[in-house]
Amino acid sequence: MDFFSIFIEPFNNDMFRQTIQVLESTWSVWLPIISGYIFLSLWLNYIRTDYIQKQGSVLLELRLPADVLNSPKGMEIFFTQIYQTGSATEIDTFWHGKIRPWWSLEYVSLEGEIHIYVWCQAKWKNLVEAQLYAQYHQIEIYEAKDPMSWVYHDPVGLPMWATYYKFTKDDVYPIKTYIDYGLDKEQEEEFKVDPLTALFEFLGSLRKGEWSWIQIVIQAHKEEKFKDARMFLRKDWKEAAEKEVRKIRETAAEYSAKEIANVQKRMGTKDARSPFPTVLLSKGQEQVITALERSIDKFPFEAVVRGMYVAKRESFQSVSINGLIGCVRQFSSNVLNGFKLGWFTDFDYPWEDWHRIRRNVAERSMLKSFKMRSVFHPPYKNFHVEPMILNTEELATMFHIPGRVAATPTLPRIPAKKVEAPPNIPT
Repeated sequence: MDFFSIFIEPFNNDMFRQTIQVLESTWSVWLPIISGYIFLSLWLNYIRTDYIQKQGSVLLELRLPADVLNSPKGMEIFFTQIYQTGSATEIDTFWHGKIRPWWSLEYVSLEGEIHIYVWCQAKWKNLVEAQLYAQYHQIEIYEAKDPMSWVYHDPVGLPMWATYYKFTKDDVYPIKTYIDYGLDKEQEEEFKVDPLTALFEFLGSLRKGEWSWIQIVIQAHKEEKFKDARMFLRKDWKEAAEKEVRKIRETAAEYSAKEIANVQKRMGTKDARSPFPTVLLSKGQEQVITALERSIDKFPFEAVVRGMYVAKRESFQSVSINGLIGCVRQFSSNVLNGFKLGWFTDFDYPWEDWHRIRRNVAERSMLKSFKMRSVFHPPYKNFHVEPMILNTEELATMFHIPGRVAATPTLPRIPAKKVEAPPNIPT
């Protein structure tokens, strides 16, 4: 038997021929549907690209004051203000290409010197500045040049490694937040425990010839409808969270019923009063329910968290990759949720990537995504990872203006407070 015969053998059967006949007889039904879907996808890609390019973008650098009296609650209010779901009509979506705005919250280490940025579309600049100044009066905000603009792909002279982080559990479970760390309460600066200090210590530990970027790209989450141009509509995240709370309570109720039945059996009567309450909740279950119910009350964002490490060949340290992986671990909780390593640009075994072809493609794709702050919208969409759900409290934990407890030497601060001139000064 020749090669051609071996190749066509699986198709040489009645089932395959009947399938072809059905497709031929129904082409007038399925062909217009497939063609329409392809055309709509290409059209949406085109008009959304045009819409995004017309909006422009701006990168704002936040310069920290010497003293920060606000808790992360101030940043939570900021995120509530930029929760923009949009009110697009079918015409806005399918003709003008209008999309929900997205934002990028960034920590950057330039050879150990730490910078904090907020990226947004140009039309949102005034809103971002106004809301940040409203919560943190002493900060300074400047329009900055993109610190990634010079980065290029050079596997030999400028090796890089990048990753997406993902949740350890389902989206409905929140991470460990600033409330769990007690930062919502008034306390002396020396007694505070800020989870950002570990992240800043990693960024500040980089040496000359090393650079690192951490991006938290967010977009308001909402229940998807047809006018959002999605084939598979998505329900509101809160419904899943409420369902999880009911599931925990039902599990506890079933366990309690079994315990009561066991006590009654030991006491020899069904009428005996049980020393147990109707529902027994463990401390862990109580903690999870409290966190879930508090989380439901917040505004949710779709979020992608990713990190990148770039270094000159002579300065490259593999331990810095370990630091990048672990710098978000302090937001994790065994009872609730946390972060772990997701998709990354490296491969575990040599035979998975012949002559480094796949890794080169992955690194170029990741570098482009970082520079464009792209995640959510085709063609500015990255298909390597599914966005997580982070509410305003969780985002404020991961991105806020830290006080003096974050004493990393390479985190620059404004040396003096700005005050208005006295009214009686001579002119």
